[in-house]
Amino acid sequence: MKKIYLLLFVVALVAACKTDKKETLAVSMDDSYASFGEKIDAKDALSAKDMSQRFKNLASGDTLQTKVSAVINEVCSKKGCWMKLDLGNDEDVMVRFKDYGFFMPLDAEGDVIVRGKAYVTEVSVDDLRHYAEDAGKTKEEIDAIVAPELAYAFEADGVLLKE
Repeated sequence: MKKIYLLLFVVALVAACKTDKKETLAVSMDDSYASFGEKIDAKDALSAKDMSQRFKNLASGDTLQTKVSAVINEVCSKKGCWMKLDLGNDEDVMVRFKDYGFFMPLDAEGDVIVRGKAYVTEVSVDDLRHYAEDAGKTKEEIDAIVAPELAYAFEADGVLLKE
């Protein structure tokens, strides 16, 4: 019986000491970026303008694995669970984070590089209203949302935030 307890204790100890290989906390990288999610590098990122052109060639349901450099327009004011990036020409892309595995700081602003899956999707009225509420919009602005929209979307597995 003592051997069983000893074995269970050793297994619990090993499990408690196990480290997760996925980087989910902000860490300084090259003294110029804070990293969130999986570790990525800044090389070979598309510009926002180039990504805008690629989105125009995607149909609803298509996906594109890519890395993009853009400027943050907006971050979820409640948890940092999404952000909108400026693509230029009054276009933006809604970025969510893979499996809600990480979040952005609520005061995040400036340049970012995101890596992951780009796609075009239809956003429901309920979701649009939810995002408007998260962004701190007024009740009148939220109630004015009455139709779904096609939107550029991005599921990021890693983000670099320029410090």
